[in-house]
Formats: sequence, structure tokens, C-alpha cells
Amino acid sequence: MADILIVEDDPAIAELIYMNLTAEGYRCTLAHDGLEGADYIEQGRFDLALLDIMLPEVDGYELLDYIRPLGTPVIFLTAKGAVEDRIRGLKAGADDYLTKPFQVGELLARVEAVLRRMGIGARQLELGDVVISTDSRQVMKGGVPVTLTVKEFDLLVELVQNKNIALYRDQLYEKVWKEPFMGETRTLDAHIQRLRRKLGWEDRIKTVFRIGYRLEG
Repeated sequence: MADILIVEDDPAIAELIYMNLTAEGYRCTLAHDGLEGADYIEQGRFDLALLDIMLPEVDGYELLDYIRPLGTPVIFLTAKGAVEDRIRGLKAGADDYLTKPFQVGELLARVEAVLRRMGIGARQLELGDVVISTDSRQVMKGGVPVTLTVKEFDLLVELVQNKNIALYRDQLYEKVWKEPFMGETRTLDAHIQRLRRKLGWEDRIKTVFRIGYRLEG
């Protein structure tokens, strides 16, 4: 599994990122300012760095200059969301740029995408006794294979990557089926029911009134 350096001076955001990436199986190192981040870079090799731009001591751009010769990919995480800021970050050599506030699911997807481009490691998602291999698209529950359709698997990954977050039906449908949501909920609801039954998650996948669904982690 990949080693990730997180350099973020906001304690709440830093802890949120660290907690969720660690839960996905990544080995994470957390630095709270640019100088500490530079020290970690000097001490060890990382597969990916997540950098805030506006950091105490040494800012994200300076850290990027320090990291770039090592070949370590970088994702900027920043509140600086203007187009010119994005252009500057990408031209400076960042591999991706995510503006705060962001959803954890999007962060995980971008981390996975950058690591995949770099050819680094297979990904696994785990929740309880359920293990999901996103590369082989296999699901195991208690060591026993679970057979899912393509859409059931994609829906499961979306729920797990956003666990404990209430997801709207239209967002879920459009993300999994890759087509506009026209207000018909029977297809999505049927897939949710089958996932509950196949995984024994009748009490874990909650229906959120007038919104959609939430997977409790």
C-alpha cells in the first residue's frame, strides 16, 4: 500500500484526511507546517504528497519545488480556488488540484487516480468483514466471495468511499449509471435492496428520508 505525506496546517482538516486515508489502508505521515513537511521529505520516500498551499514556515509552492526532483506526485489541497491559482499550481508541476471544501469521496478518488497513473499498488477498501478489491472488482465477506453485478459493485464502492455521509439519490444514480437522473428511483432502490441482502447490511445501509442513503461505517 502507498505511503502518503499530508502537509496541512488546519488540525481538523488534517485529521479528517489522515483518518480517512488510513482507513483505506494507506500509510500516512502528517506534518502541520511546511518546515516539518520538508523534514519528512528529507527523511523518507513517499509515493504521494498532499500539500496545502498556504502553510506556515514554508509554503506549498516551495515544498513542490523541493519534492519535484524526487519524482513524487503532488496533489494541492487549498482554499485558493480561482482559475489563476489552479493554473499556477498545475504549471508548477502539481499532478492534481483540489479546492476546499471537498468531499472525502472525491479526495479518495483523486488519490487513487494519481497513484494508478504512477503504477503504484492495488487498492482495497474494507468495512467490517467486507473486503473490496477495486482493481480486480472482487468482493469478499468473511473470506467468502460475493457475486455482484457491475452496477452493484460500482454502487458499493461509492457508498463505502462516502461512508457516514448522506448521499442524494440523484447524485448516486448519476455517478453509477453515468446518465441524467430523471426522477425514477426504482432502479436505484432495487440495487440498494440487493446490496443489503447480499452483504447482510440491512441495518448498515440506512435510508435517509427525502434524501437517499447513508452507509454507516
